[in-house]
Amino acid sequence: MINPSASGWIDKYFIMQNTVSQTVFSTPEDFYFKIRQTGFIYGHVISFETTTKIETRGWVQNEIPKVALLNTLHAIFNFTETESNPSTFISKAVAFYNEMNPQGFNIFKKVLPNGSPSLNLEKIIDDRVQTNIDIISKNFSHIMTNALLFVDVLAFRQYLIHGHIPEKYLKKIEEAVISLVSLSLKTKSQKSTYDDLLIKLFEASVRYSKFSKVSVQNLAELNLDYFESELEKYYLIDMAGMALWSDGKIENEEAYFLHKLAQSVTVSDEFVKDSIESTDSFITVNKKDIAYFNYSNPVKHFYDQTTQSVITLITRNKNRLVKEIVQSKELMILLALSTRRDLDEKEKKKVKKQLLDICKSVPSLTIFLLPGGSLLLPILIKFIPKMLPSAFNENLDENE
Repeated sequence: MINPSASGWIDKYFIMQNTVSQTVFSTPEDFYFKIRQTGFIYGHVISFETTTKIETRGWVQNEIPKVALLNTLHAIFNFTETESNPSTFISKAVAFYNEMNPQGFNIFKKVLPNGSPSLNLEKIIDDRVQTNIDIISKNFSHIMTNALLFVDVLAFRQYLIHGHIPEKYLKKIEEAVISLVSLSLKTKSQKSTYDDLLIKLFEASVRYSKFSKVSVQNLAELNLDYFESELEKYYLIDMAGMALWSDGKIENEEAYFLHKLAQSVTVSDEFVKDSIESTDSFITVNKKDIAYFNYSNPVKHFYDQTTQSVITLITRNKNRLVKEIVQSKELMILLALSTRRDLDEKEKKKVKKQLLDICKSVPSLTIFLLPGGSLLLPILIKFIPKMLPSAFNENLDENE
């Protein structure tokens, strides 16, 4: 049995899988449909496309995505190169990730240069899967972050074909996914006040771009001609469809959006119908096991859970935090004002900058400095005035 948290698990994986000949997919459709059936596309893995069954009993939450990422990377290598040699695959996978080296996130900071290729790949995959684990509560499914793992698979295919990753490929495909999710949410017949937060959570999950804000208003503004592979096109449609799923039923306007998307990337209507059916079937069958769909409003649940976690964190560091805040008269005044009126953009920027500086000096609060951590700042700003001495409101009155 493989232990994905123990050193050497990749070598053990290939020893197990080498007992029989590996499956070689006949077409891109064959590859994609079988990988989608495992749940990898949806960010919730329920099985592995392997010739030898992998037993996952007793595994913890982040271990299944690690093996799934390795398995799917090897599958695309197998399909693209028409070979399955583990040593060649591992060597190329490490070289691929070395070239990828995401902007703003050094995924290899803990990889020892003198380690074996398989151990280096273990470390890379471990870091790859666990990014944002502190940002997204453990009570909330990592479905968004893990659904973006297929981007690695698509980029690896490009690397195998061209010998390098095409310039800005990762940035383009991540931004296409985020933009399509945003447009899908705008199309939903039953909109939620938390849809905007869902977009921000997707944005916080990106790895290879400096994506900051969704600005596209319609499909015509998206340049999807860049994506020529059927695998890329299928993935974009499935991600849009997953964002539209809410109650097991796709309304006419929502289905029309998916068909227009398919038309723009020259994919058949039959695939759209299959995509809608597959997404509904997968989520319906596995809904009880996916925390993301276990609540009437999963994004609201995330927000509520995260709010409570942040409040607990602030409370534990209250004395240190208050001491740092009271040393800044301007910050004190702005925080007090925020309890009486909305701050303007200039004031908000000042508060954000000064609070982030304070968080740098309090080790337990460095969560706010991680990718996506700025999403939590409004919770911090809202809660701080409640723990400051009541006299600071009185002092503000005297200064006005």
